[in-house]
Amino acid sequence: MDFMKSLTVAAAGLKAQSGRMRVIAENIANADSAPTSPTAEPYRRKIPTFGQHVDAETGATLVETGRVRRDQSAFRTKYDPGNPAANAKGEVRMPNVNSLIENMDMREAQRSYEANLNMITTTRKMISRTLEILK
Repeated sequence: MDFMKSLTVAAAGLKAQSGRMRVIAENIANADSAPTSPTAEPYRRKIPTFGQHVDAETGATLVETGRVRRDQSAFRTKYDPGNPAANAKGEVRMPNVNSLIENMDMREAQRSYEANLNMITTTRKMISRTLEILK
């Protein structure tokens, strides 16, 4: 694999993981947001998807962020009869976001981001070393 291909693949990985972290951060920010009325739907967790495409210039297969899907799992319920969004039983439907899962997903995305960043750093060092040898 040549240097440009390595840099292109790593840059695509950085962009994809950055988009993933943005979606996860939005989920975490809305994990405890309650709807405004009993009939309103609470925040629904978003799930980032990924695809791939071939870069015409380098011929490398690159990762890309795909459509963001909505998690169709059931909402959590919380007993809070004083909340304006509570139903007749005093239950409030809460977002279907599990903060523990989101934090673990964020950690994984950060590590993937760091791996791509390390790939760029290593490739740049290899380019510098190659230029030094050619002098």
